[in-house]
Amino acid sequence: MATASFPYKRRLSDQSIDAALTTVAYKEIIAAPALPRKKEIALAGADFTTEIEEQRFNIRVAGTENCITSASMLVQKMYATRGYPANPVKGGRMKFTLIASQFDQVVGTVTLELDAGDGLAADQIYQENIDQLRGEGRLVCELTKLAIDHRACSKYIFGGLLHMAFIYANRIYQYTDVVMEVVPHHTNYYVKMLDCEIIGVEKLNPRVNFPVSLLRLNGAHVDEMIQFYGGLGKQANTRTLYAYFFSKIDEEGIMQRLLRGY
Repeated sequence: MATASFPYKRRLSDQSIDAALTTVAYKEIIAAPALPRKKEIALAGADFTTEIEEQRFNIRVAGTENCITSASMLVQKMYATRGYPANPVKGGRMKFTLIASQFDQVVGTVTLELDAGDGLAADQIYQENIDQLRGEGRLVCELTKLAIDHRACSKYIFGGLLHMAFIYANRIYQYTDVVMEVVPHHTNYYVKMLDCEIIGVEKLNPRVNFPVSLLRLNGAHVDEMIQFYGGLGKQANTRTLYAYFFSKIDEEGIMQRLLRGY
């Protein structure tokens, strides 16, 4: 696995594209122009390490069963603390689990599933809503199994995981919209902190026997918010979670390094 190191600084007026990462280690990632949307692509091996306000963590695609198991354990642990049921994290075609690690411990995870003609998990109860987006020519993907260890630097890790999912979904695969099934207690948080739109009324999810609502994120809006707030962190005069995403320059630096790494 090739490894390259770069100095990392938070936004600070976005001095240079080299401010993107502390470490990038890549194995096999396919460049966006040559990437067929419906074909399964191996992205395991991407590993991003960054240091933010003395909080060091890395984010990578879970490429082994051990990593998937670690992600499952975190999801089940954190969901249980809130009384929510959780099924194990599973791999699959066009499904990528991102894990954030700190001091060799998995402290955050989210799974990105791309709609490649086989449907999404949310289609089970919200197919009509998702089909409406598809009918408008939107390319839809889904985020599931999101969990952050409350002992970690949660906002930065949360923002980093979501931003990496956005880079894979939107910048690499060109998917336009993200949907999420969210329990009622968390719906307002996602609406306020990420500007999610509620597109599916509350229903019982039979997979976990718990009520959920369907939220949507428009990729163009996410891109705009990253442009405006990304990288500002605590300096941002806003509560939006986008302040804890990478800056747009950081994002472009990540993309350039990915595209040069084949």
